[in-house]
Amino acid sequence: MTDLASLSEDDLRARARDLRARHDGFKAKGLKLDVTRGKPSAEQLDLSDSILTIVGPGDVHGADGTDYRNYGLTEGIAEAREMFAAYMGVKPSEVLVGGNSSLTLMYEALVGAMLFGLPGGYGPWKDQGHLKFLCPVPGYDRHFGITQKLGFEMIPVPMDAGGPDMNMVEDLVAEDAAVKGIWCVPKYSNPTGVVYSDATVERLAVMDTAALDFRIMWDNAYAVHHLGAGPAPLKDMLAACKAAENPERVMMFGSTSKITLAGAGVAVMAGSETTIKDALGKIGVGSIGPDKINQLRHVRFFQGLDGILSHMDRHAGLVAPKFAAVQKALSENLGGKGVARWTEPQGGYFVSVDLPAGTASKVVRLAGEVGVKFTPAGATFPLGHDPEDSNVRLAPTLPPLAEIEAAMEVFCVCAELAAVEKLLGHND
Repeated sequence: MTDLASLSEDDLRARARDLRARHDGFKAKGLKLDVTRGKPSAEQLDLSDSILTIVGPGDVHGADGTDYRNYGLTEGIAEAREMFAAYMGVKPSEVLVGGNSSLTLMYEALVGAMLFGLPGGYGPWKDQGHLKFLCPVPGYDRHFGITQKLGFEMIPVPMDAGGPDMNMVEDLVAEDAAVKGIWCVPKYSNPTGVVYSDATVERLAVMDTAALDFRIMWDNAYAVHHLGAGPAPLKDMLAACKAAENPERVMMFGSTSKITLAGAGVAVMAGSETTIKDALGKIGVGSIGPDKINQLRHVRFFQGLDGILSHMDRHAGLVAPKFAAVQKALSENLGGKGVARWTEPQGGYFVSVDLPAGTASKVVRLAGEVGVKFTPAGATFPLGHDPEDSNVRLAPTLPPLAEIEAAMEVFCVCAELAAVEKLLGHND
């Protein structure tokens, strides 16, 4: 492959004409492809079909005889707390099991902090003036949506190979009590696929913070979502915080949304016993208990952590070929041209692509013109604003493999076309 920047202007113009012709050819195909969000495919959802009938009439009681059809147990059923404690690497007393959405638990945790404060803090966050939150970028748009809705100033923190830039994080939290927290997706991070290093976990746990009620929002959404090599190791964040004598610093979250049924999974929150007691005191005011029958379904379906891990091996068999197709397309079409840098994740749901500054929006627009939808450029940054306009998140899991291959052909043509036209001074 030849770096485009080394081509003459005449060669660039010829290349642009060829790429425009290919782009026009895509229009004639009438494509309607959607690669916008990280949803599981129908085949992945089919893996959990039996969960729908695994609990039936007369089989609705816990081991202690509790009737799970009735009210109560805001903390979740005992069997689910035990199973998901193993999943989260904590004690059953350090986990609560909720409804289907971990995002809801995160939102409720921060709303609770805003209205009522947190253990060890200064009272309600809403009474403490202008507040700030650290947002590793590129990152998860729905995280940023929560802190935007609650009125935080969101401070972008660049990601590196081991997690967020910890020098920057440490400086920001040490000097400013208005910085109340940081979003973290520590394993197969959205969208880069980065796994936080042991050093990053340790530094997050021990760092000095001006705010005594600073919180790490530890969304381990992809804890077991590997692509064939088994889940990557991740240092225990709660244990690190306890060792640093900051046991309440971390709030940990997870769910089965991409393990069983995306719309009917089970979400969990973990933390110190003080953290869980505080959360239950707030949640319990507005809840008469979660869907305990659905929790029982999951307990019966998995029969423990080993069942979850075995189930995720089957997911990997379905998802890995799609990620391989993305890597193949990027490597064969853009490799060596100076057009793009991309991640090669070992798990998770996304591939992150960095394009020449000022071209990401154009690439997404060009693809949309021929019927291929990608995640909007900028979505991986707070307020949807990527200052470099360079990052695009690819989400390969939902469409069939053939559609991924077709979408990637379009993406690569659009990426090269935008890069060539930038070199020619066409900045539309």
